[in-house]
Parts: sequence; structure tokens; C-alpha cells
Amino acid sequence: MRPLIAAEAVEVRFGAEAVLRDVSLKLQAGEIVTVVGPNGSGKSTLLRVLIGAVRPDAGRVVRAPGLRVGYVPQRLAVDRTLPLTVDGFLRLAGGGRAERAAALEHVGARELGGRQLAALSGGQLQRAMLAQAVLRRPDLLVLDEATQGLDQAGEARFYRLIEQLRQELGCGVLMVSHDLHVVMAASDRVICLNGHVCCEGTPTVVSAAPAYRALFGFGTHGALALYRHDHDHEHGHGHGHDGDGHHHQTPTGEAG
Repeated sequence: MRPLIAAEAVEVRFGAEAVLRDVSLKLQAGEIVTVVGPNGSGKSTLLRVLIGAVRPDAGRVVRAPGLRVGYVPQRLAVDRTLPLTVDGFLRLAGGGRAERAAALEHVGARELGGRQLAALSGGQLQRAMLAQAVLRRPDLLVLDEATQGLDQAGEARFYRLIEQLRQELGCGVLMVSHDLHVVMAASDRVICLNGHVCCEGTPTVVSAAPAYRALFGFGTHGALALYRHDHDHEHGHGHGHDGDGHHHQTPTGEAG
């Protein structure tokens, strides 16, 4: 199956510093992939390369023909004096009134259409930005730490919403996240980045990888909650995927 998007040996330099080195990844339709890594590991730079906002110094990005990308940024600076409703914000992305209403319905925010963008809570603003991304009917949904500022319960609700959108739209999802616990439950595949790909695979495989544990400071009995795949056909090699594209995780209740 042809991937939606693929990075091939990508390198990005800022001056003399190599922010990304020999980074390769692929993402298939219907797959949820999460990129995790410490601050300064190149996560946001990688997303900007993939969506075409940054040109790599070496390597290349291959996108499926006609690929539609919906992008949810880390944050949106809203001018408090600007009279802009959520519906007006969505109108910037195009689409008629019915499409805008459907996008809000998709993200569980139907009541926000007439609200001022500047008056929204953090969680409501995230849903408004997600609705604008959904309005494009994306093949690929890209989220750059989109749960930043939400509490743990809010993050869990947001990730459940993303999984629901994946099922409804049939889109692939690529997320960067700082929250390791919730991400492990929401992802089909996790990529651990620190300038290069340290390890990659299902949440179960990555959780146990020495490179991952060393990077995040987890010892043999660290605090990371592991999640079990009910249909994990990984067999330890780090790149497997269930044929139906839907992995199911349940907390083991054990520490990593």
C-alpha cells in the first residue's frame, strides 16, 4: 500500500547545528502515529518539513498525489480586540454554512459557532482549530502538541475525539505530543525522536525499548503506564500493524 506521506533520510540544519539527521518514516491511511521526544529533539521541525513549511537540507518528503492535510498548530495567538466568531474563523478555510456546521458537529462543538474566538477556553479553542482542519476533509491530520494546556482528563477526551475522527474520516493521523501516558493509549505506532529516530513500533514495543527508557529517564521500574495490545501482531520487530488498522489498548495497571 502506498503511504500517505514518507520522509526519506531527511536532514535539517539550523546554521552548524543538525536538528534532524537521517530521519525516515512512513504513515499509512487510517494509522495513528505519535512522535515523542524531549524538548529540542526536532519534533516540531519534523512536522513542518512534512507539511512543506520547511525545506530539508538533505533527503526528501514524498506525498501521495492530491494529499489533503489538516494541520492543528501548537497554539493560536488570538487578538483579544479582534471581533471574530468561531464561524468566521472556520469561514477562512472555505466551505459553506452546512460544511462549517458539520465540522463543528464532528468535533463535538456545535454550540460554539456564534461564540467569539477570543472568549473560548483552551479546550474549546483546540476544538475550533480541529474543526477548521476537519473542514478540509483531510487525508492526513497533523497535530503539533495540540493538547498543550489541557488537563489530563481534557487530553484523554481530545485523544478519544481524534480516534473517532480517524474512524469517521478514514484519515491518517500524525501527532507530536509531550504526554507519554495518554499517547501510549491512543497510538497505533510511536516514533521516539531525538534528532534521529531512536526507536519505533507499537506502544508496547517502544515502552520496553532501552533507547526510549534511557531518553526519558525511566529505569527498569519507571513510572510509565504500559498498555497492552489486544491484537498485537508485532512479535517484537517494531514495525508491525494489524491488518484492519485498528489497535486496541487497555491499561495493564502495572508500572513500566
